[in-house]
Amino acid sequence: MAETNEAEAPHNTFDTILVLDFGSQTSHLILRRLRSLKVYAEMLPCTTKLAELPFKPKGIVLSGGPSSVYDEIAPHVDPAVFDLGVPILGICYGSQELAWRMNSQNVVRGVVREYGHADVKIHNTGNPHTDRLFAGLGETMHAFMSHFDKIVKLPEGFVIVASTQNSEFAGIAHQTKPIYGVQFHPELEHTPRGTEILRNFAIEICGAQANWVMKDFIQKEIVRIRHLVGDRAQVIGAVSGGVDSTVAAKLMKEAIGDRFHAILVDNGVMRLNECEQVKETLEANLGINLTVVDGAELFLGRLKDVHEPEKKRKIIGATFIDLFQKEALRIEGEAKHTPNAGPVVWFLQGTLYPDVIESVSYKGPSATIKTHHNVGGLPDTLKLKLIEPLRELFKDEVRKFGEELGIHRDLVMRHPFPGPGIAIRILGEVTPERVAIARAADHIFISEIRAAGIYDEMSQAYVAISKDRAVGVQGDARVYGYIAILRAVKTLDFMSAEPYDFDFALLKKISTRIVNEVDGIARVTYDITSKPPGTIEME
Repeated sequence: MAETNEAEAPHNTFDTILVLDFGSQTSHLILRRLRSLKVYAEMLPCTTKLAELPFKPKGIVLSGGPSSVYDEIAPHVDPAVFDLGVPILGICYGSQELAWRMNSQNVVRGVVREYGHADVKIHNTGNPHTDRLFAGLGETMHAFMSHFDKIVKLPEGFVIVASTQNSEFAGIAHQTKPIYGVQFHPELEHTPRGTEILRNFAIEICGAQANWVMKDFIQKEIVRIRHLVGDRAQVIGAVSGGVDSTVAAKLMKEAIGDRFHAILVDNGVMRLNECEQVKETLEANLGINLTVVDGAELFLGRLKDVHEPEKKRKIIGATFIDLFQKEALRIEGEAKHTPNAGPVVWFLQGTLYPDVIESVSYKGPSATIKTHHNVGGLPDTLKLKLIEPLRELFKDEVRKFGEELGIHRDLVMRHPFPGPGIAIRILGEVTPERVAIARAADHIFISEIRAAGIYDEMSQAYVAISKDRAVGVQGDARVYGYIAILRAVKTLDFMSAEPYDFDFALLKKISTRIVNEVDGIARVTYDITSKPPGTIEME
């Protein structure tokens, strides 16, 4: 399990706004907007028992959600939220929850969903307290609506502070208590001045300090790591060349020096020349203590005849653990008679906050989409404690973190690479032949993206190989090859993503090169699926 030191958790160091999630696909954006204001924010499911909360937030946001307050299994907030004595902001479903909690007759079940843009009229009540949420926004603003149920009666003690043509109670505020509700979504870009509303709530109403900056967090994290690890213990950690593991490794190097041992496992499903590049980057450029373990034959052997994505992930994860266990014993033995002598106690993992959010957000009885290789703790077979220094951060924050640590921008801006490697980009069975095809196609794709000068414009790009085949003609011969699937997305936080809008001429050039140069590929397609409903990786 992950080792936590509650006294040193960020919510005990930084003023924190707590977002209680009711299952909205945009709940994470509330966090992003607040953190962009340099206000620290965390998210927990709406069913959280506040008596068990280990900290007192400066304020609470009730998110939107897909349910009706009248659904039999509708989620409801712990009534103790109203007894904490901190400001509360309800957004969409959260606003309906506030009104429904006070009197169920205040909300009616919807008949027609209101979805899209709306012009919001801001009401100046003349009361400085109730006018604080919309302070400085003038008389009107554009907003994005997405709701089914509707508040039809003003809760007792509240006044109207905003309305639209279809929503009389688009904004409500309690006359004396710091409780507010908005029917629209201020966290969305479609509400252009929504961040100002969140700023008014977090900084002006809650009084949260805007001091969530990476430079301060790094120093606090180094102190926390040194205290947690102690003077003798050794730490091992997996690196893949991706920004998350690179930043985490550099941080551990800064904190405990050569008692951190980075392990690069060549699992047979790395990108072309990946191991050589990672070795040069970590050892030569960052001075990190690195061991390269050749596990290609073992991984590919265990993946033989395996087609199901979740099974592939679990096999890869279990095999990693087997190799790490052996390396832990070796490192501990070799360190016995050196100044770094000490037991291997800790395992470093580059978990990020989106992974945590997807594991704690309110989903009701929904099923697992995929296993996160970075969430869920360690198996009992690996007798180590888990340390996750980046688990409070979003991807863009990790990149700022890396720059503050002095990591070169080319490394910081490198696209993510999944722990299971290109095995989850090969649909169906992973074979040496298909790995070679995927590597070669991916190398061409990324090379052309870099040559076009657009690498930093996208957040992640790769080539996947379909298990299906298609007929093609190369020269005078008929070929029957795999279908290559190009995937490139833009995203800030990897919780949602949009396909990159390529110049069509470039796509044609990439397609031509892949079909002509990679033996075994007959066709090339471009995946334009957003997240949601799709995921960024194929499996």
